Amino acid sequence: MILDVLAGTRGHITGSEVLERCRERDPETTASTVYRTLDVLEELGYVHHSHGAGGREEFHVLPVDEHAHLQCESCGRSWEIDAGEAGDFVRRLQRNRGFTVHLGHLTIAGLCADCRTQEGTPAI
Repeated sequence: MILDVLAGTRGHITGSEVLERCRERDPETTASTVYRTLDVLEELGYVHHSHGAGGREEFHVLPVDEHAHLQCESCGRSWEIDAGEAGDFVRRLQRNRGFTVHLGHLTIAGLCADCRTQEGTPAI
């Protein structure tokens, strides 16, 4: 049932969303079963977890490439940043601080262009 829910998912889904969709099919589905299964599926490479700007854990179904995210603090929309786009930033952290970034766990919060315009916040 969990695999069926994930197979019908494109992009990101939270563990609680997986649980909710499973409970629509079987109300006795337990949270521990869902989260333990998601852990195993991550070990197998079927899903990959990351954390949104608010700390919310999200799962990526059948991830192709590791990527980071931009998340608007105003409207809540998010966008993926591929490794190429994040490359300069990641390399600079490695070079200047000796810090290796796990790109899939990186979420940069801010304001999208639309919200920035609506709020009258100037671009940097």
